Amino acid sequence: MMIWVDADACPVKDEVYRVALRHGVAVTIVSNSPIRVPSHPLIARKVVSDGFDAADDWIAEHADARSIVITADILLADRCLKQGAAVIAPNGKPFTTSSIGGAIATRAIMADLRAGGDVIGGPPPFTKADRSRFLQALDEALVRLKR
Repeated sequence: MMIWVDADACPVKDEVYRVALRHGVAVTIVSNSPIRVPSHPLIARKVVSDGFDAADDWIAEHADARSIVITADILLADRCLKQGAAVIAPNGKPFTTSSIGGAIATRAIMADLRAGGDVIGGPPPFTKADRSRFLQALDEALVRLKR
């Protein structure tokens, strides 16, 4: 089993380390620039080029049915789901094969609105409830994969 983290803007890296180490599961932090990670044999860092979607491409190539991917990127989530991986957003909401189509459609609508000059808000602020929901979702996903 492996946890892949789309790490450049991930607010739950410390939580990933804590849960992964408790379960004895390896974690790879994937980013475009060096990010400090704890010194532990189960935790690795992969720095990819700063090319467009380089981290996403690397994660999508390595994700499989024994993987959990942590990302807020809807298109990366879709690619990883197609590889059989479990995908969890940093706010704890899982991406699933039944929910990803709606998420992609909403993303496209929002992009069209922004392109048309509409001023729309971004995502809501990250909260303690999001962090708690994430911890629970990651723990549950790891338990499911271990079965």
